[in-house]
Amino acid sequence: MRFQLLGPLSIAHGPETVVLTPSKPTSLLAALLLHPGAVVSTGYLLRALWDEEPPATARAALQTCVLRLRRIFAKYGISATTIEAVPGGYRLHADADSLDLVAFRGLATGASAATGPGEELYRLREALSLWHGQPLANVASRLLQRDAVPTLEQERLRVLERVCDLELAAGNCHQVLVDLYDTARRHPVRERFTEQLIEALYRTGRQAEALAEYRTVRDRLRDELGIDPGSGLRRLELAILRAEDLGGTRIPELPAARIPSEAAALPEAPARPALPAAPVDVTATAAEAAPALPGAPAETVLPPPGFAGRAADRAAMAAQLTAPDGPRLIVVSGAPGIGKSALALRCAYDAREAFPGGVFTAPLARPDGTPVTLEEARKLLPEPAGGRRLVLLDDAAGAWQVLPLLPAVTAGDATVVVTSRRGLAAVVATHGGAVHRLDLLTPEEAYELLAGLVGADRIAADPAAARELAAVCGYLPLALRIAAGRLLTRPGLSVAHCADWLAQDPAGRLALAEDPRMSVPAVFGQAVDSLPPELREAFLRLGGHPAEACLDPADTDGILEQLVEAGLLEDGPPGPYRMHPLLRLYARRRTRTTRPTMAPPAITR
Repeated sequence: MRFQLLGPLSIAHGPETVVLTPSKPTSLLAALLLHPGAVVSTGYLLRALWDEEPPATARAALQTCVLRLRRIFAKYGISATTIEAVPGGYRLHADADSLDLVAFRGLATGASAATGPGEELYRLREALSLWHGQPLANVASRLLQRDAVPTLEQERLRVLERVCDLELAAGNCHQVLVDLYDTARRHPVRERFTEQLIEALYRTGRQAEALAEYRTVRDRLRDELGIDPGSGLRRLELAILRAEDLGGTRIPELPAARIPSEAAALPEAPARPALPAAPVDVTATAAEAAPALPGAPAETVLPPPGFAGRAADRAAMAAQLTAPDGPRLIVVSGAPGIGKSALALRCAYDAREAFPGGVFTAPLARPDGTPVTLEEARKLLPEPAGGRRLVLLDDAAGAWQVLPLLPAVTAGDATVVVTSRRGLAAVVATHGGAVHRLDLLTPEEAYELLAGLVGADRIAADPAAARELAAVCGYLPLALRIAAGRLLTRPGLSVAHCADWLAQDPAGRLALAEDPRMSVPAVFGQAVDSLPPELREAFLRLGGHPAEACLDPADTDGILEQLVEAGLLEDGPPGPYRMHPLLRLYARRRTRTTRPTMAPPAITR
């Protein structure tokens, strides 16, 4: 059992979460939970329930509310002694295991004692994950809404501000943009958020947007409050105008590359600043994210750790790669986090003897998920040389990025493997080749992956819990690797406890704070945010339907087909469309704060 204050007041009971209806007992419970373990005076409770004009029978009515609240507790197995009558008032006993507010404050306080910024960021992210909407949204007490809710919100904002400071210091500017776009606009007088947002925009190569954001905030402060921005914002504007380095390595933008005629109909992605040369860590791509952008293609290919499953795809790709007359192009596609890069690397490693000219990897996305420009991508391609070679174009953003590169890549005797969330139908239609569309792992494959990552003995010690953990992870390879990382860094954590904790909010808790690439919500968010607005809203609406719903293939304007192409839906005509379980949970979680405005495609049950 767990009380939840950091959102609508609710009681989590096993897999069920009950949101309490607005009532006097709900207001009473909120007033007590806001002061866990402390004596709350009768006078304060009367004001919380009846504001400044309690009736003459208010004290008796308060006792009745306590009885009603204890009856509610009994329905969920909560002891009646949780609420204790003491001289002068009442006290409710709660700790970090039974109240999210206590857990949030404990994590926030403990973060200051962390041994380094990575650990501090992890704890603060974990604290923020406990929030699930506007606090006390279903509590009718005017006193609590006036006094308590703003205090809770300030606590959250302080933690978020520190998180964004840590992310900026680590160079994770795109994650800051995800965190702050809405928050900075809702809190314009909290200038630190605006500073962080502008700095993140500038350091990701969006100087014009950064200056526009500054001027919008400046004008709003002048119009509404009659004041100018603070000194921090003014210094930041001056630094941007001078093109100063604010902490990240910034190189002038390269000119946009000319697209060959065969891809002229495809739009060029917006240009972004180039990144400095850095070595490639090919083992990191098992997390379904691109490694740091190198200055030259990587010729050393290592198998991803703990690889499991995909026997049919692996055998088919082995035959395709080693056959003298095999396809020159192989596309590996599927949902975010499905394990595309891991399969491609595994197969490239297995077939390396068939490519005496070398096996090369060229990441087409940066660590934060943004695509490299065509000019940058061309610098990653290997020079034509003697002998058959294999080139892996990893994490392509779309056909616009792949088609212009293929003539140079396939010059001579070369085979190309492309991984992408998108189906790349335009690439296959124009160049032919083989396609492997990956689905979720089977339960047995997921169990095998956990054993390979965590250790066979630890997983075999509680196989039922391991299978439950695999189910909580939705059999998604990225989620399984994140769960394994959590177990590996916490030797005392049992598999069962890990599964129970993650099951409370899989779409929010399957994340490792040290790396946004190892985060289900961040990876899913990158994929969803890259969609046009109408597709994004359609995805969020579809995710709100029950898991047993089947989507009608007769959709308008091909919205469902476009979502399939984007890797966010599966199958389709002649069968029903479907959405992976974790993607559905992510959509539901996101719609708590995002209200789509367009009508969803029709569904049938």
